Amino acid sequence: MSAESGISTFRDAGGLWDQYPVEDVATPEGWQRNPKLVLDFYAERRRQLLETQPNEGHWRLARLQQHFDVQIITQNIDNLHERAGSTKVLHLHGELTKVCSTYDPRYVVELPSDAPYIKLGDKCPRGGQLRPFIVWFGEAVPAIEEAAELSSQADIYAVIGTSLNVYPAAGLLHYVPRNVPIYLIDPKEVETSYSKRIVYIQQPATKGVAQLEQILLA
Repeated sequence: MSAESGISTFRDAGGLWDQYPVEDVATPEGWQRNPKLVLDFYAERRRQLLETQPNEGHWRLARLQQHFDVQIITQNIDNLHERAGSTKVLHLHGELTKVCSTYDPRYVVELPSDAPYIKLGDKCPRGGQLRPFIVWFGEAVPAIEEAAELSSQADIYAVIGTSLNVYPAAGLLHYVPRNVPIYLIDPKEVETSYSKRIVYIQQPATKGVAQLEQILLA
């Protein structure tokens, strides 16, 4: 969804995983081995985000709130949906602009835009080192039950810019009621067992959301 805004993707050729081994920067084990590397990696991601703007896909989804109760479930860790005006956004994999405590998981705070970086020695009030508020590989996805409940209540379901290879997020399709139309927007072919139920819009997010908007408002 955010690739057209210039946000580096993880899995595409030339993406972040080609530059940084996932086990070094996105696992609890990588954090234990080299926390400074992990902090520097996410500091660079935040620097990039501060220079990035929502794309037309983000803006169009926000405008659809004038006609529908739009509930966004995102695997993205950026805040571009919110900056475009979407008011109901559930982040499955965490939020780049926030940090949490290694000691107290309830301690989650927003980083100020003028001081968006954390370093070793930055701690929560109870003395725990601060870490990125990101769900790393091997960690539970706390918001998945809420996402499943939202999916089960959908009247229209759209999947935008995902390969449907990342679980548990890809499994949310199992919760969509059988009579609900599903639209899948992605420039690449996406294989799924739900192919007979899906209306494919083989476009990047900006063009695909525009096409979806035309369909829904016709």
